[in-house]
Amino acid sequence: MVGGQGDGLGVGPNGIRNITTLPSVIAAGGRLTFMVEGCRNGGVASSRVFATTPLSPVGEAARGTVTIRPDARPGPYDITVNCDGRALTRPAALTVVGAVRGGAGGGTAAGATKADLAVGGGLVAAGVVGGGAFWLRRRPWKRL
Repeated sequence: MVGGQGDGLGVGPNGIRNITTLPSVIAAGGRLTFMVEGCRNGGVASSRVFATTPLSPVGEAARGTVTIRPDARPGPYDITVNCDGRALTRPAALTVVGAVRGGAGGGTAAGATKADLAVGGGLVAAGVVGGGAFWLRRRPWKRL
């Protein structure tokens, strides 16, 4: 590890030692949280899929939360952390899998299709016929 650069898993006993991401697989546009062990005073983190962000100290570590760019292409990405004058890069620290699809179940069609209307109408008709049969088959109450 030359110049404090490494594989994300060790720099030294008093330096930054590890970058852990949660989740490690994330959709474009999603939120990512990561911890950096040994980064007591905070620092900054950067990657090609999120803006450079400050890290907040948490005991013997530092924490950062970022939003992955919505236009990020699927694939693995590195995270580089600069902390206390040292830099550490974790190759393939996260994997982007695609864009988040929001809305009505992620659907892309506008409104109901003919098939949707036919299925819905059939279910309503079956409910009416079943309810009618139930009421017609009821026995009258016996009076004492």
